[in-house]
Amino acid sequence: MLAFSFITLAFLCVFFLTLLSNLVFFPRLKSADLASTPFVSVLIPARNESAVIKTTIQSFLTQTYTNFELLVLDDQSTDGTGELALQAANGDSRLRLLRGRPLPDGWIGKSWACHQLAQQAQGDIIIFTDADTLWQPQALAALIAHHQATDADLLTVWPTQITHTWSERVVVPLMMMVIMSYLPILMTHHSPFAIFAAANGQCMAWRRNAYQRIGGHTQVAHNILDDVTLARVAKQRGLRLRMADGNRLIACRMYNDWRNVRNGFAKNILAGYGNSVLFLAFGAIFHWLVFLSPYALLLTPCAPLALLNLTLGFVLRTVSAWYTHQRIIDSFSLPFGVLLMTRIAWQAIRWHYSGGVIWKDRRISSQTGSSHA
Repeated sequence: MLAFSFITLAFLCVFFLTLLSNLVFFPRLKSADLASTPFVSVLIPARNESAVIKTTIQSFLTQTYTNFELLVLDDQSTDGTGELALQAANGDSRLRLLRGRPLPDGWIGKSWACHQLAQQAQGDIIIFTDADTLWQPQALAALIAHHQATDADLLTVWPTQITHTWSERVVVPLMMMVIMSYLPILMTHHSPFAIFAAANGQCMAWRRNAYQRIGGHTQVAHNILDDVTLARVAKQRGLRLRMADGNRLIACRMYNDWRNVRNGFAKNILAGYGNSVLFLAFGAIFHWLVFLSPYALLLTPCAPLALLNLTLGFVLRTVSAWYTHQRIIDSFSLPFGVLLMTRIAWQAIRWHYSGGVIWKDRRISSQTGSSHA
């Protein structure tokens, strides 16, 4: 047991050092002077987003950066999403509403929607963002300034995650704990290795010519992990990838209850492990060993090491929450987060062997990530 405790401690120390490095080098969006004001295309795929689309449109039309067009693709919604978008714009000519074409074979819904949007975009910079992502008035100017300062071909921003219900508060912040503790930003920015590439589809800003050079969303037509895969393709092609924290300028509430949290993460998690059930199961076991097993050792001679392991795990959760503007008190929920992620992994495995998940009224194949209307 002593050797086992030292092994888990070694992993936690690596995560802790990665976190410390990222605290120094992980940039945040902030207001800055603009070198120029290029024409920007903001692209929003929207399918049955009536609950949020008006607020999202209005947040864009109040941006301090004004040299942009806003393209919304109504992806065959049945809840009046397109009409609500037009109402929110109130005649503002910057909004163009596109009607999505039927989903062809070999494409997943979101990638097909993004592909259609990109074909109509006229900007030198194209920004893909989600219908439930909110932008403060200074956000677009801050993003363009950071894009210029980093000379990025692809700049992806991790929005501040809005969480209200218990399951959201327990699970959603784990995403940024993983980014901050497992992914060294210096390697993401400066290494040639695609394994260090990551991106968040809630906000991806491309140089138009760079996006076209790699083939855009045709590269991920049937891939449910489209954002991360595009980032890896960009890095493989030698493009300049940069990441930043949204710093409350850009925010998103991904899900609003346990069912959506479970299904939303479950539809992606297997793809994150290379569509390998074995790797996903290993990942679940690994996190049990690192973050849960030390509790079982508190009443053994290994108690001091177990306590150190638990403390480091708590520090990872707490510091990443602080940096990404999450509730510090929710850091105590880390053990429950590991348990819920295990439940999510189990859901993904069930779907894998039962034909896939229904998401946005479409079936997504667990094998290929393809989607069928």
